[in-house]
Amino acid sequence: MRSEWSECRLADVINIKHGFAFKGEFFTDEQTPYQLTTPGNFSVGGGFRPGKGKYYSGPISNDYILRPGDVIVTMTDLSKAADTLGFAAFVPMTSGTTWLHNQRVGLVQIKPEAPIRPRYLQYLMRASDYRHWVVSTATGSTVKHTSPGRICEFAFALPSLREQNGIASVLGSLDDRIALLRETNATLEAIAQALFKSWFVDFDPVRAKLEGRVPEGMDEATAALFPDSFDESELGTVPKGWQIATLADAFDINPKRSLKKSVSAPYLDMASLSTSGHCVEAPIQRDMGSGAKFRNGDTLLARITPCLENGKAAFVDFLADDQIGWGSTEFLVLRPKKPLPEYFGYLLCRHPEFREYAIQSMSGTSGRQRVQNDVLGRYMLAVPDENVAFAFARVVEVIQKSIAVNHKTGRTLAALRDTLLPRLISGKLRLPEAETILEEAIA
Repeated sequence: MRSEWSECRLADVINIKHGFAFKGEFFTDEQTPYQLTTPGNFSVGGGFRPGKGKYYSGPISNDYILRPGDVIVTMTDLSKAADTLGFAAFVPMTSGTTWLHNQRVGLVQIKPEAPIRPRYLQYLMRASDYRHWVVSTATGSTVKHTSPGRICEFAFALPSLREQNGIASVLGSLDDRIALLRETNATLEAIAQALFKSWFVDFDPVRAKLEGRVPEGMDEATAALFPDSFDESELGTVPKGWQIATLADAFDINPKRSLKKSVSAPYLDMASLSTSGHCVEAPIQRDMGSGAKFRNGDTLLARITPCLENGKAAFVDFLADDQIGWGSTEFLVLRPKKPLPEYFGYLLCRHPEFREYAIQSMSGTSGRQRVQNDVLGRYMLAVPDENVAFAFARVVEVIQKSIAVNHKTGRTLAALRDTLLPRLISGKLRLPEAETILEEAIA
């Protein structure tokens, strides 16, 4: 019970160590064994987000090497609402990467013999009371800052170790399930991307038939849809009978959609698009203004730097039937024309060659460059016949729908976690009740 919990401050159980100002001259986009943590590695609500890697190639002190399971906290936030300021996360086990303790990130160190568990601690540092304390004591207007001293002044009631373990187990089970769904979606998308590249970039089934081999990974009926020879084209060799088209010929770019101004409709801002994965968080309702308009089956591509360079894109599969959504004026909306299936557009936007073309085609002043519709529309691609396109659609639509279902389930579990977390941390919800709710949710 809450009355049996002990009153204390974070300063009684932890210290927070400042990160190191690693030298910018050694920052690189090329992958190295060492990756810098930044405020961008924290999810809204807490938890670690891998994001786009910022790698380091310079000398490193052992004092600033993070270990999997370390608790870290973000000390700076650039967003208007200080969306991630002060939130905590566990350093993940990442294959091939050692995470570095960078400036603006604090390392939370539990004091010797302090009666608090690390997993409970990071949930405590994600709760609403703690969040309110950090934001209300932050400094700065455009950029928000907190400090170890301000964080450590937070007062709270500390349950027994047994209750801490139980609370962390309930919340951790939800986070583990969410993480598994995300990993599953990453695997599914990787499969779709590999199939896209094999069929429409490398032309593997055609090459196999040309060499007298059976195409790998497909049944006899599907293999029969592919030709066994190539034609020469301005793109080089392409499967015999396939058409060469520009993006403008094969896609509708920013197709016209009717949506009256001042009418409330689903809205996405640029932050809603991810650098990986086709899903977005649930759109908000907002009165229509100036912006791109889209419907299910469209692909959204960020056309402005640095969002295009970071790979921001999304597939629209979250609206109601016949519903129109809208968003940033810096979205390019792409919709494949027949015979190309809808998901083809999203997979093309994730293809490195296409992205590199778009990035190299940007124009404008430094820092505000963007790719123009007509320039992107000149991108050339090979368009298969309708039988191959239909076969591809059958496969990738199953993958796309599975990803969407998993994402929706993950959002539901995240909402449940966010509901349970403050009530468990405050003692307003008894652990047995929470365990019953958890069992019903993941049954």
